[in-house]
Amino acid sequence: MPVTVERSLGPEDVPQLVDLYETYDWWADRGETELRRALAATDEAVALRETESGDLVAAARVLTDYSYYAMVFDVIVHADRRGEGLGEELLAALVTHPPLADVDLELLSREGLVPFYEACGFEEVGAVDRPGGDPEELRFLAYRRDE
Repeated sequence: MPVTVERSLGPEDVPQLVDLYETYDWWADRGETELRRALAATDEAVALRETESGDLVAAARVLTDYSYYAMVFDVIVHADRRGEGLGEELLAALVTHPPLADVDLELLSREGLVPFYEACGFEEVGAVDRPGGDPEELRFLAYRRDE
């Protein structure tokens, strides 16, 4: 099914965002109250919706100062739609998002997703120990703009 890029998410999108997060065990415990607060504090959000139904199928959030730093959070594609290229489409929409055109993008990734992000133009910078004693190591990646 075709999708449409949406370059903002608002409070009305929180229920569908909760549903999207519930398709991935990593974030299955996220609730509406916390997501409302997180979304309100998000500088930029990019999402993909099914064109016909309007259902949210992918999303990512960014915290940024619009000059030096832009940290990407919560990149997710609905479990039923993974493997269709929507992750690549979402990240392409994110890196071409006009308010972020002059800033490098950074993110933390689970080790198994590093090849996906590298295919989308991100480069691995190093490893990061996960807070809270979780044994899984995260990888720090960056999308660098050409000077």
